[in-house]
Amino acid sequence: MKDHYAALHLSSSATLLDIKKAFRQQASIHHPDRNDAPEAAARFRAVQEAYDVLSDAAKRKAYDDNRQRNLLDSPIDTARTIWLEYFNRIA
Repeated sequence: MKDHYAALHLSSSATLLDIKKAFRQQASIHHPDRNDAPEAAARFRAVQEAYDVLSDAAKRKAYDDNRQRNLLDSPIDTARTIWLEYFNRIA
């Protein structure tokens, strides 16, 4: 499961205004026209996907519910996935 909050560097308590601001910042950093890094396009798509989900109230609720369910059903696997995505992002 992708962590859309991590893609935008936000906490799960972020407001819609926070989400919009973080999207603009991350999109400008990772936009392929501005960033020559090989992974820029993939990271830009991840930022766009995160914004699409988190900026829509119904999609965000479904995402948050699913995220919470995954944490409860398999906390070790979920934690491992979150940590691997985090460390791959900073590496």
